[in-house]
Amino acid sequence: MQRRILGLAIAVVTVAGAAGCGSSSSSSGASAPSGGGRTTEVKVGIIPIVDVAPLYLGDKKGFFSSRGIKLKMESAQGGAAIIPGVVSGQFQFGFSNTTSLMLAQTKGVPVRSVVNGAASNGKVGADVTAVAVKKDSSIKSAKDLAGKTVAVNTLQNIGDTTVRESVRKDGGDPSKVKFVEIPFDQMPAALDGGQVDAAWMGEPATTIAKAQGARVIASPFAETDAKLTVATYFTSAKVTQENPDLVKKFSEAMAESLTYASEHPDEARQILTTYTKISGDVLDKLILPSWPAEVDMASLEKLAALGEEDGIFGDKKPDLNALFS
Repeated sequence: MQRRILGLAIAVVTVAGAAGCGSSSSSSGASAPSGGGRTTEVKVGIIPIVDVAPLYLGDKKGFFSSRGIKLKMESAQGGAAIIPGVVSGQFQFGFSNTTSLMLAQTKGVPVRSVVNGAASNGKVGADVTAVAVKKDSSIKSAKDLAGKTVAVNTLQNIGDTTVRESVRKDGGDPSKVKFVEIPFDQMPAALDGGQVDAAWMGEPATTIAKAQGARVIASPFAETDAKLTVATYFTSAKVTQENPDLVKKFSEAMAESLTYASEHPDEARQILTTYTKISGDVLDKLILPSWPAEVDMASLEKLAALGEEDGIFGDKKPDLNALFS
């Protein structure tokens, strides 16, 4: 699995190098809207989870089309998979957890966050992600995860980083937690079937698992920082340089979408039925994140420090001002 992570990192850097060495006449994937009401199709790499509801809601409300943008969303397993797609020009923008972006930057990948995506709602026991165990598990709290196997959607990322912090704060040894990679939508079955001892899940996986009898024993995001900036929308340095007007319009539309979703949570919840299979009791019970329009730099500094402590970034430190300001 470690070889797989290294291979992904090398692949990202290779893609970045290829994208950065293109001729000046190469396309950045989309041209800025020009006069005459021209519409530009913009591809956005996303994870089909609750966190991206504002993007779909803003699309429905016309916040993007009013700025000449026609959105096309394409799914991936996690931010680590979306980043190469953005750098290569497969997507013009992407949604990624902030640890993935920090890791990419320390490896020389030319990415830049352009607008906030999602944040912790700050509620321990009722946050947008949770570590869950089977009802009859001997695991009672985060410290008991030491020596156990925990599922995360991607390794060396925001999931295992914040889970380790929950274990650390609860008095356990975070270095003894064993992480395995499983897609979010497969986690409830993996947990119920005994493939893992615990699973760090986002919504709707958490609500589905709880319906199967699972117990929540930790809220890593909220326990790391009540205002933790979890994910942002980002683009490549190439798009930023060649199409600043498109970046500006996308960022403005997304900020408007985040504000609208925050003020209309019922509409944000309902939009989930258009891009997921969530319905019925799961739709009514799932937990929503916070959707502030601005990133919380203090929380990102804490997350970066944890990543450094866990050795995720190697010898380099992420430049948060360059990446998120």
